[in-house]
This record gives sequence, C-alpha cells and structure tokens, in this order.
Amino acid sequence: MLKELFLGGKKELEVVDKMKKHMGFLCSACTTLKAAIENWDKELISSVSDLEREGDIVRREIFSNIYEGAFLPFLRPNICRFVEIVDNALDVTKDAAIEYTDLELDEETKDDCARIADISAKMCEMLLAAIETLSGRADLREKSLAIRIYEKKVDEIEFDLLKRLRTKEIKNFWEGKALSDFIHDLTSISDLIEDASDYLQIINISLR
Repeated sequence: MLKELFLGGKKELEVVDKMKKHMGFLCSACTTLKAAIENWDKELISSVSDLEREGDIVRREIFSNIYEGAFLPFLRPNICRFVEIVDNALDVTKDAAIEYTDLELDEETKDDCARIADISAKMCEMLLAAIETLSGRADLREKSLAIRIYEKKVDEIEFDLLKRLRTKEIKNFWEGKALSDFIHDLTSISDLIEDASDYLQIINISLR
C-alpha cells in the first residue's frame, strides 16, 4: 500500500526510471569491460569512459529531482546513498578499464579477470531486475541472496588469483602497482554492487 502511495507520483516514477537508466549504464560498462578483457580489445576502453560520463549526468539529474521534492524526506538519504554507490561502481569500472590498457596479462590471469568481470556483469543485471520490481509486490530477498552468492564467488577467484600472482616475477615497482591497482578495482565492483543491493533492500523495507 505504501509503495503505491510513495512510488505513484510523477516525480517519484521519474526518479525510479532514472535509477534504472543509471544502473543500465553500469551493466553496459561491466559487459564492455568483460569483452575488452576476453578479447584483448583495448579499443573498447574508451566506451567504458563514455558510459561513466553518461551515468554521471543521470546521477546529477536524480539528485536534482530528489532535491526538488521527489519522495518523502525519510526515504531520500537511502535513495541518494544507493545512487552514490552505483556511481562509485561506475567510477571503479572506468578506473579498472583504464588500468587494463597498461597491462600484459598471462592467459590464466586474463581468464580469471574475465570471469570476475563476467560475474560483476551478472550481478548488475540482477540488481537492475531488483530495481524493476521495486514498485511491485515482489520480495527482493531472493535477488539479494543471489548477489551475495555471486560476490562470494568473486572473493574465491580473487583469493586464488592473488595467491598465484604472489609467485609471479614482477619487472619493477610500477608494473606491480599497476597490476595490484587493476585487480583491486576489478574486484571492488562486485563489493559495491553488493552494498547497493543492501541499500535497495532497506529502501524496499521502508516502503512497506
């Protein structure tokens, strides 16, 4: 009942549509990063930066709509926090893409990184589907659980990857730093998607 009351207004529906659009940019960015890693296609990197810029425009529009009065005050902080986390995920996806341009990965490491990017892309799709059901009566717990399971899988791949990389010969400090920064940003995407999922669950509970 509260959902229909709070999400039925024109301003509120406009914000939810923009949240989906914002999330859609993150999905596209993760999918593009995955394709860039899988295919050694570093020309795709500029596309990730373009998606991040477009997402930033939508983020500002969402905040503008909220400050103009969309949603009741008690809901606004969690909605803004959710949008900020998604935007942070877009930022680290762009950073990972840029860092990837300077790396020369062996096949095994490349395959692990592509798997992590693939799981992040699937988590994005799951979170987008969760936003789609926000205005309905569906329970988001199942989707939140799936996102946590995906994130655990990323942690497992990261653990094995870092264990193996510690035995890898590194030419100099900067090569090691570039690889470390890339792995950190690549694996941070799933952490942020999980955080965003938690906030979406809080928003959903607040609407009951």
